[in-house]
Amino acid sequence: MSLTMEPKSDLEFILKNLLAGGVAGMCAKTTVAPLDRIKILLQAQSVHYKQHGVFGGLMAIVKQESLIALYKGNGAQMVRIFPYAATQFTSFEIYKRYLSGLSIPLVQHGDKFVAGAGAGVTAVTLTYPLDTIRARLAFQVTGEHRYTGIVHAATTIFKTEGGIRALYRGFVPTMVGMVPYAGFSFYCFESLKFFCMKYLPSTLCRKCERNTGGLVLTVPGKLVCGGLAGAVAQSVSYPLDVTRRRMQLACMHPSTAKFGTGMVKTLTLIYQDNGIVKGLYRGMTINYIRAIPMVATSFSTYELMKQLLHLDTGMKLS
Repeated sequence: MSLTMEPKSDLEFILKNLLAGGVAGMCAKTTVAPLDRIKILLQAQSVHYKQHGVFGGLMAIVKQESLIALYKGNGAQMVRIFPYAATQFTSFEIYKRYLSGLSIPLVQHGDKFVAGAGAGVTAVTLTYPLDTIRARLAFQVTGEHRYTGIVHAATTIFKTEGGIRALYRGFVPTMVGMVPYAGFSFYCFESLKFFCMKYLPSTLCRKCERNTGGLVLTVPGKLVCGGLAGAVAQSVSYPLDVTRRRMQLACMHPSTAKFGTGMVKTLTLIYQDNGIVKGLYRGMTINYIRAIPMVATSFSTYELMKQLLHLDTGMKLS
């Protein structure tokens, strides 16, 4: 019989999940920060780097700017990612708890998709302006700096581009894309975790009597489940991620101003100008290279942090 680990209060449960989620997000984003920057430059077709591929672009950044330039915009990313990841993971746990108590007929683990989608929407709504600022800072190249830092970027965008609406430019496609992305991320991870615990208990799991079900994923198990979940989620939602970036960066150059007029029009313009592969899925190669280790690191760190904080990481297998 397993001895489950239950926090003494709801507040303790929330605080521990906030800490675990925030640390997981910071570890994951720091791991792939250089790939994040080149992805933004390729998505928005920066005049300085659009002729390069993934690795050529990374080398060009180091050569033309500096090694540290690979992490440009990462300060804003860290300011954003801790509250974003903390909110997302904690919201997922809260929504999952709530949905599990309802007698609504859903497909197996369907509540995880709904909880994940809701968690993604909640986190993005609260932290979206910081993502816009981070994208602007990452898009700058040496010698063409418009912003000197996070605060300067925020105040400049607010004052010159239309107030709070400017900081939320690209929010609609982000919301539309977040539902399948976050939903499939959590759904796939939870489904794969269930599969491993039920059918591969001696391969990718180890015993943990404190957990529900008496098992916990090993680190390789966490990484495999997280990586596969990230690959599926990114494949579904990527065109909307490209649309969001084009809208966020529309005011950075006169030639891209046309992309700041709305989600549907931006999607249409990207498709008309560059098609599906070179337009809507531009930068997808690097996105797989960054998304798989990023999501794998995120879920793995979150699960490890939960274990350290004595939170239950198991699941019912019957």
